[in-house]
Amino acid sequence: MWPSEWPSSARAIAATVAASVEAARTRDECAFREHIGDLAELPTDQVTVVLSAVIRELLEAAHPDGLAADDIRSVLTDVIRQSIPWLPGLDPTTVATALTGALGIDEHPDHPPADPHPAAVLLISHLAEATRVPTRDSIIRAIGEIARAETVEMP
Repeated sequence: MWPSEWPSSARAIAATVAASVEAARTRDECAFREHIGDLAELPTDQVTVVLSAVIRELLEAAHPDGLAADDIRSVLTDVIRQSIPWLPGLDPTTVATALTGALGIDEHPDHPPADPHPAAVLLISHLAEATRVPTRDSIIRAIGEIARAETVEMP
């Protein structure tokens, strides 16, 4: 399903992110928690980089003319409003943290918040649905961009 030239860790992250997003899309709390648990067993830094890249890709698709404060507020409000009914323990600040982290804004470098991965998956699910961009395509482009950035030689 995923490009064979990818390292096994990239394929595992891609598959687990896709499964997590699908569980969020269908609001299947049991499957969501299971897949989030699977994400937690993968290399945290790599998972965070992929989730952030997918969020940025989808935000760019949703807001090709740029992202305004009202756009950010709308995304946060929509994700929280849609998620709380089936994930009652969701901490809304983790959604904000996942979004700002994806945008490169680290407000709490000395006090890392709770695991932002579940919130990042919720953001991806919402943005993929809003843009009608297939999650798989976003993951492939994000991992491709990460790989490209890692192979570019610095001057």
